[in-house]
Amino acid sequence: MIATPDRTPLPREFFDRPVLEVAPDLLGRILVRTTPDGPISLRLTEVEAYDGPNDPGSHAYRGRTPRTDVMFGPPGHVYVYFTYGMWHCMNLVCGPDGTASAVLLRAGEIVEGAELARKRRLSARNDKELAKGPARLATALDVDRALDGTDACAFGATPLRILTGTSVPSDQVWNGPRTGVSGDGGVHPWRFWIANDPTVSPYRAHTPRRRPT
Repeated sequence: MIATPDRTPLPREFFDRPVLEVAPDLLGRILVRTTPDGPISLRLTEVEAYDGPNDPGSHAYRGRTPRTDVMFGPPGHVYVYFTYGMWHCMNLVCGPDGTASAVLLRAGEIVEGAELARKRRLSARNDKELAKGPARLATALDVDRALDGTDACAFGATPLRILTGTSVPSDQVWNGPRTGVSGDGGVHPWRFWIANDPTVSPYRAHTPRRRPT
């Protein structure tokens, strides 16, 4: 029998831990995006950890900037960045206030509001592809830079919230190299996913890309 997901919001203390503890523990949790048209809920199936100044692959590796300011703030906040001039990606900040670690949300299963996600992801061939990859996830959930800095642990009405969901057994949590990360940061096996889940994105090594002209 499949357990009913726990709808209790995750407390801030959940995120106030080392990023390599938080990242695999996010698998199976439920992300709820409240939109004017209704809620969209997603079960997290794939994430990547980024460890700030200790991690050449992190946006915060070279210090604090206006772009990365949220990463240095309190845990449990949302860090949204724009990439390749086309896509948004969503992260959850973790670790103590003043550090800069975060978890990139790479993929998930839409468990509520699929009809709303489909309207934003017209190119998806089926529901398993609605949030299969970090840019697709953000697009399906209508996440952009306007949500950068959102407190996902706030009480009351909030556009993004993380619920307890259903934990994933440790033997079903796999890890390997991060996708598309180059240089020294590419060697870390800090991508975590639920084994054999059809919504997990395929691994791709880094290949240089140009911004569209």
